[in-house]
Amino acid sequence: MTAALHQPGSATRAMPGPCPAITSRNLVLRPHRLEDAGAIAQSLSDCAVACMLARIPQPYHREDAVDWVQAHLCGSSQGWALAITTGDDVHIGVVGLERRGADWHLGYWLNRFYWGKGIMTEAVGAALDRFLRRMPGIEICSGVFVDNPASLRIQQKLGFTITGCSDLFSLSRNAMVQHVETKLRPQDFRRP
Repeated sequence: MTAALHQPGSATRAMPGPCPAITSRNLVLRPHRLEDAGAIAQSLSDCAVACMLARIPQPYHREDAVDWVQAHLCGSSQGWALAITTGDDVHIGVVGLERRGADWHLGYWLNRFYWGKGIMTEAVGAALDRFLRRMPGIEICSGVFVDNPASLRIQQKLGFTITGCSDLFSLSRNAMVQHVETKLRPQDFRRP
């Protein structure tokens, strides 16, 4: 692969390959299965989770989760959507890395009952580590709503820096919300 394929903002269509299975210290991140739809719907029907995400409608139903999983199973997505699971294969969240235009974007969510335990830092760190090994030189964009400082702390621990602030429409809130934009340069990544 030429160096041009790895330049930030490059218009290339380089892809990281199929969604992997990743084992970290306490978690297994894996491709989604259709049977995950019930757990996804249960987590995303919780407004405390959905309100921190831009593209989740409320109410969120099992059929919404089935549609989302099927889109990833048939390969229509551009990137990875990793199921965060506990040691006994309980689906508790998602880490996604997807291509939007010329940029790669990180998104994630976790069932509210697992918040505050370091799980998301571990999951996002493991996903970024694998992704950056497959896609060296790629910068990753992300962000958080301003009322989600815990998510911003996760990103900052992993090496993301704030690049700006804008208004972003939140489907679950049905309103524009201030959004802190962040970016990770590969050389700044800090493994948890």
